Amino acid sequence: MHKFGRRDVDDLDAFIKEVESQPSQTIGDVFVFVDECHRTQSGKLHRVMKAMMPNAVFIGFTGTPLLKTDRQTSLEVFGGYIHTYKFSEGVEDGVVLDLVYEARDIDQHLGSEDKIDAWFEAKTKALNDWQKLELKNRWSTMQKVLSSRSRMERVVNDIIFDFSVKPRLSSERGNAILVASSIYEACKYFSLFQKTPLKDRCAVITSYNPQAQDVSKEEIGANSETDKQFIYNTYIERLKDVEAKPGMTKTETYEERAKTLFIKEPANMKLLVVVDKLLTGFDAPPCTYLYIDKSMQDHGLFQAICRTNRLDGEDKDFGYIVDYKDLFKKVENAVAVYTSELDHSAGGVEPEVMIQDRLKKGRERLDSALESLDLLCEPVEPPKGELEHIHYFCGNTEIASDLQDREPQRVALYKAAVALVRAYANIADELEPAGYSSADIARIRERLNHYLNVREIVRKASGESLDVKAYEADMRHLIDTYIEADEPRKISPFDNLSLIDLIVKTGIAEAIASQLGGLKGNKNAIAETIENNVRRIIVKEHLNDPAYYEKMSALLDEIIAARKARAIEYEEYLKRIAELAKKVEAGHPEDMPEKLNTPGRRALYNNLNHNEDLALMVDGAVKTTRPDGWRGVQTKENTIKAALLPLLGNVAEVERIFLIIKKQNEY
Repeated sequence: MHKFGRRDVDDLDAFIKEVESQPSQTIGDVFVFVDECHRTQSGKLHRVMKAMMPNAVFIGFTGTPLLKTDRQTSLEVFGGYIHTYKFSEGVEDGVVLDLVYEARDIDQHLGSEDKIDAWFEAKTKALNDWQKLELKNRWSTMQKVLSSRSRMERVVNDIIFDFSVKPRLSSERGNAILVASSIYEACKYFSLFQKTPLKDRCAVITSYNPQAQDVSKEEIGANSETDKQFIYNTYIERLKDVEAKPGMTKTETYEERAKTLFIKEPANMKLLVVVDKLLTGFDAPPCTYLYIDKSMQDHGLFQAICRTNRLDGEDKDFGYIVDYKDLFKKVENAVAVYTSELDHSAGGVEPEVMIQDRLKKGRERLDSALESLDLLCEPVEPPKGELEHIHYFCGNTEIASDLQDREPQRVALYKAAVALVRAYANIADELEPAGYSSADIARIRERLNHYLNVREIVRKASGESLDVKAYEADMRHLIDTYIEADEPRKISPFDNLSLIDLIVKTGIAEAIASQLGGLKGNKNAIAETIENNVRRIIVKEHLNDPAYYEKMSALLDEIIAARKARAIEYEEYLKRIAELAKKVEAGHPEDMPEKLNTPGRRALYNNLNHNEDLALMVDGAVKTTRPDGWRGVQTKENTIKAALLPLLGNVAEVERIFLIIKKQNEY
């Protein structure tokens, strides 16, 4: 089953009650298989399913592990896992490809600080100080800075270069997806690609569908169109020659054609620019590269990067991830979740208890938020209308200092209103199960609307509201004109390491998986957990080659000390992780003599003071004297020890080296 419900239902709660009163009559045992059960089937639609067939057994399928953030709700709805198949197992079985990660950095700097300040002051002369600050806060965010035209042009040129030099892209057998942070940026990227060789072989696919009312009330600044107008105009231009198929809009027809070409004719659809769509459930074997210019995390990030790991012929060996947003630590987390062991037990708190506990806490937060606003507004004079609220929160307009003096009350009002909205949103779909009657629910919604209305009245009366649309085009011009970007540069030294090698085999994945249970948000605790797990790998291998892994321990100690001294920046962190992973995987230094070409010989060399001749003589003595099946048989082990004694000189040294020999499979 995929969906339960009717299209014409306005009040879903009433519809669920209607269905519950007359469930479908079924004969025999009914099993319902639910696809993508972690998404649309976990809320009200799940309640519809259960209401329609209350005695059925529901079995869910999902490509998404239960993360800590949604684990509680998911267990309430579906119960525990029946079976799991991890990403690393899929790679090992050859069902999907491993992934290769590359971080690229684009440095930015201001062209002229004086001109920026002069421009801003000229454009905001009519605003008060609060409004100027609000406008600055809206536009001086990292996201706005990263959306500058100069930086986006650098990203476009970087991708075009890859299409010229990367084998799968240049051969036209493979293609790519670019993930943008917003619909505006997706449209901007699309328009920039229209000036490159990818013109007509690139498409933009987002959740947007152009409607005239989207821009009919848009005010325009002095320079150009607003962001919303730019999005609308981009789509209208792109769709002007598209003829809608029966039952589909122009946008749907355009996107359907683009997806079909992307899957079946990669040479004719080389790049898709997306925001959220196609990042889950879209299987396109030719897709080889994913360019990420959007902050992502958890299963959303992992689902996205796995768009590139489908099998597609001998020339596709990996899926490639190019990251412009410094997401490696989040990639570590996501890969760890998808490769770690999951809790299959049915122990712990029963789902019925969990849901009651969560709803009880949700109700307490909502009641507390309403009570806080009631107390805050209690001093307002009767009849507590708009004017009385303005007088209390803004003061007397005839007294110049009143507005400033009443600022603490206004700040408290704004914060309390935000807390109320969040508390309500957390259980808005479950007010009745939380214990509220129909009359209570109507009263809560009325009070919510009342307090949000009060907040807006007070904001307008105090001059602490601002319609930023009128300034949007001017601020966009400022960002595009005065923020410059340098050429992208690669900062991740992971060329020959896949994510499985880099994160799973080093023990980092296990460390991150363990921290998800209790250390979330504590960066030092997470880092120390990773360090402890890497150290465990080193300790585990220590008997194979004590001398080498003692050096590895010293290297790890250096990394720990540097982190604690806050000396490792992001780029340096990536380098250190890569070096550590390579050394753990290799098990030997890069400058090892040529004749020491087996793990056993290298272990002997490392533990015999780097005496190459002695290591080779010991290796030869073991191989020429070892009896068949010698391990664990005292007389046979003594035969080997006797051959070693003339070479090593004393019994203690023979015993020390013999322990290392015993751990080497080649002997």
